[in-house]
Amino acid sequence: MGPPQPPRRRGLAARLRTYLLTGLVITGPIGITIWLAVQVIGFIDNTVTRFIPVKYHPETYLPFSVPGLGVIIILVVLTLIGFFAANFLGRAFLKIGERIVARMPIIRSVYSALKQIFETVLAQSSTSFREVVLVEYPRRGLWALGFVTSQTKGEIQNVTEDDVINVFLPTTPNPTSGFLLFVPRRDLVTLSMSVEEGIKMVISGGLVTPQDSRSAALQAVPIIPSRAGVVDPPVRG
Repeated sequence: MGPPQPPRRRGLAARLRTYLLTGLVITGPIGITIWLAVQVIGFIDNTVTRFIPVKYHPETYLPFSVPGLGVIIILVVLTLIGFFAANFLGRAFLKIGERIVARMPIIRSVYSALKQIFETVLAQSSTSFREVVLVEYPRRGLWALGFVTSQTKGEIQNVTEDDVINVFLPTTPNPTSGFLLFVPRRDLVTLSMSVEEGIKMVISGGLVTPQDSRSAALQAVPIIPSRAGVVDPPVRG
């Protein structure tokens, strides 16, 4: 055999293609985010400013338009509504309105579902998606990424012998839909990644993988499968 051949240098076309793809990966998310923000702000401005007299428009006195005016007005109005609803008089009006809505057959179902969703997502005391876990699904040997929502209570916990946890198993690439699983705590593998990192991984279909935040010493220890086939956490020396 002759001397080893030096590695062939990549051609100019291949390097230009790599640079182009790298530029798309960097600028694509930023550009789309900016475009969506501009579209949403423009839509709100056009909708809200229609109800404002022309003499109060900044464009009447300035040689340029002021973007974001509608957004500011919406935020001020929502803050005032929240302030009004927080006092006694506002709570009384809110209860009266909910009683009226509760008597409407179709509207009450829509209102109740939307109210529950908004309270879960926006309430400061919400504890949804506490941590990221691995669960064997849909069969043994296959692992899926899930999010712990709460401790299972009520009838479901009472009829099961194990300590059961509520786990939301999202679908890819839309994490807002998925399955609710009631999994024994001993069958869950808790991950160190944050909820935000787990959601990014689900949305990207695994293309975006967060870095392992555990220590290097812990990573060096191999994972030992248990007798039941469930992966046990590494054992420290």
